[in-house]
Amino acid sequence: MLEGYSVVYFGNDWYAENRTSSHHVAARLASTLPVLYVDSPGMRAPQASGRDLRRALRKIRAAFRAPTLVSPNLWHCTVPQLPFRRIPGVDSLNRLFGRWAVRRGMRALGATRHLSWFVVPHPGFLAQRLGEDLCVYYCIDDYAAHPGVDTALIAERDRELTLRADLVFVAPPALVKAKRAINPNTWFSPHGVDVSLFARAMDPATEIPATARDLPHPVVGYFGSIHEWIDVALIEWLARERPQWTFLLVGHAAIDVPGLRSLTNVKLVGAQPYVDLPAWAKAFDVAIIPYRHNRQVENANPLKLREYLATGKPIVSVSNPEIDKFARWVRIAEGREAFLAELENALREDSADAATERVAAVADQTWDRRVIDVLKQVTSALALRQT
Repeated sequence: MLEGYSVVYFGNDWYAENRTSSHHVAARLASTLPVLYVDSPGMRAPQASGRDLRRALRKIRAAFRAPTLVSPNLWHCTVPQLPFRRIPGVDSLNRLFGRWAVRRGMRALGATRHLSWFVVPHPGFLAQRLGEDLCVYYCIDDYAAHPGVDTALIAERDRELTLRADLVFVAPPALVKAKRAINPNTWFSPHGVDVSLFARAMDPATEIPATARDLPHPVVGYFGSIHEWIDVALIEWLARERPQWTFLLVGHAAIDVPGLRSLTNVKLVGAQPYVDLPAWAKAFDVAIIPYRHNRQVENANPLKLREYLATGKPIVSVSNPEIDKFARWVRIAEGREAFLAELENALREDSADAATERVAAVADQTWDRRVIDVLKQVTSALALRQT
């Protein structure tokens, strides 16, 4: 049914440190269909930091290049947008340039029939305007709740795209009801996990990175960005309460964390290649999800939940609707003292059988299976349109 189609895919920065569902889904789609991955602009205005400026310059240069083949069947192009969207004329200019740039990129695909696929809402003005046979919105987050964004504008773009799409897939369970009220063709599609990759954390042949090899145990580990939604104060408190433990934090620190950096038993190793995360996780004795409670977290479906489970490591986490579904395999704690107590319980009570059960909990939740399920819905929707 999908033979002869290609996908024009609007996602997060392809070269971002974190591999999100945007990247995982696109890679699996490219095993079936030609995919043009369109780097979309960030939802927040760039800051004056060197990192943001370098990223902005890279995107501007890339915008005027032809699409590049980054893997078999997957092309990449960039469509930057001026961030000052409320200045008169800027939005119109962004729309004109965006449509021209994407149509130019589509010529690389060679296909005559297209699907548009949006993982972020802000380029949604292009939905149903690219000559596509079907428009998919694969919503993976409560975007308007992200820190630093124009909340009203992003909420408006998100609603418009939800309404305009032919099919809506929603990863956070807390958002399904609201999306379905806007568009009845809404389906729950939870995140997947690369089970075989993260299982390397249990493989005796996997080498722990040198930086983590000789750390004092127990090691309390975290991988992912350190952003506004991370409860940094909780981690600091835990590290002070247990100075003999090591807290190994793997990921880009997007906020200032002077308190963490001042503690000798906290190791911040920065962003690491995604494929190396299982090797870092092998050094963990227990993994943590230390989120702050806010709207974004309450509506989140954290990728690291399934990735941690696939490593077999014990997990201590705060509560949210998706995490609570895994309460059989995850120790859920609210409050500092409870979090510390569950860490101690996890370290004391873990076993090889418990590790096996954690891996089994996500063994059938692979990204391959998720994409197969989604494509079944896409195929059915196309078939209905042709009847």
